[in-house]
Amino acid sequence: MRNTTRTLIAAALVLGVVTGPAALPAAAAPQSAAQATTATAPLPGSAALDRVLAGLPSQDATAALARVGGTEGSWQGSSGVRDLRSNRPADPGGRFRAGSVTKVFTAALALQLASEGRLDLDRTARSYLPELIPASYGEVTVRQLLDHTHGIPAADLPGETVEEWYAHRLDRHDPRDLVRSATAKPREFAPGEKQHYLNIGYTIAGLIIERVTGDSYEHQLARRVLRPLGLRDTYSPGTSPRIEGRFNHGYQRMAGPDGSTALRDVTVWSQTETWAAGDLISTTADLERFTRALFAGRVVRGPLLEEMFTLPKVPDAKTGDPAAYSVGLSMKKLGGREVWGKTGGRWGYNTAIASTRHGERTLVYSVDATDAKGQDMNQVALGLMLATYGLPSD
Repeated sequence: MRNTTRTLIAAALVLGVVTGPAALPAAAAPQSAAQATTATAPLPGSAALDRVLAGLPSQDATAALARVGGTEGSWQGSSGVRDLRSNRPADPGGRFRAGSVTKVFTAALALQLASEGRLDLDRTARSYLPELIPASYGEVTVRQLLDHTHGIPAADLPGETVEEWYAHRLDRHDPRDLVRSATAKPREFAPGEKQHYLNIGYTIAGLIIERVTGDSYEHQLARRVLRPLGLRDTYSPGTSPRIEGRFNHGYQRMAGPDGSTALRDVTVWSQTETWAAGDLISTTADLERFTRALFAGRVVRGPLLEEMFTLPKVPDAKTGDPAAYSVGLSMKKLGGREVWGKTGGRWGYNTAIASTRHGERTLVYSVDATDAKGQDMNQVALGLMLATYGLPSD
């Protein structure tokens, strides 16, 4: 029998949760914050969700916001603090960094353009961006960019530790420079041969969207998705390192010069290195509305929606396991059901959207994790996922 802990961690990692534990410094440990939960319709298992949010802030997270919905019932919860200075309760309507959940929006834009005949998923990226994509990557198709089977390595960025990355948190990166950095290196594997989850494919996809529309990625996102769905609290920040409006602060455990560790406020942090792969700012209410619309076929219409629910038949480049990522989404069997979704991690924040295929049960959460890009699982994020859908199944 498989080890339970390893099974749970593997299940969460497949859906993209990459968080880890960190301790609140004793001097900064806040008073216990109020927890607010609401079951707006009967939802089996809501008591387990309540228990997951109990006791925040903790060593794993300073706050958490979550929504469960769908035809099986609904539940909403928030816990923790807005910031460690005031200890005010976390704002359930606060904005946060959605990280790689951005990829779902970018994939939706590409599929919309494909449905209009303006973008061909089987055409090469080089045919759209001949001045940027070198001949060595001339065979990579748009679909391979979107399902992570392109073989293009990650771009080089300054720093190797979170402390060094923090020192560069206000750096601005041009997406074209990131593509040049990545494509100057040898390919990891032949296009379509394996799968390796990276941001670079979606950076290139964002540039292709701009090329075929003659418009900015940000304006196309607003015109095609955000405004039609009424997602008023969702936006791409561009070069601004700040979160506008209401938000809960994100904190990251970092080492000091004397070797001690403490939590540092990482709310202000430029996201230009992720752009169309991970810079989105949103709320749980907006992401829940988006998730319902996406799975109901109201964002990507017609047969192209199936691209988001079709896994390429290739192995993972690192583990050799079957590919877990489709165009925009990923899949894991939880509680005997296929759960499709996407998680994202930016410093101070972990986010997820998830749903069963026909929207019977959806989950959206934002966890202000104290090690949002660590190697181990964040227990709050893991708990929310498993309380919503149940244990992993083969």
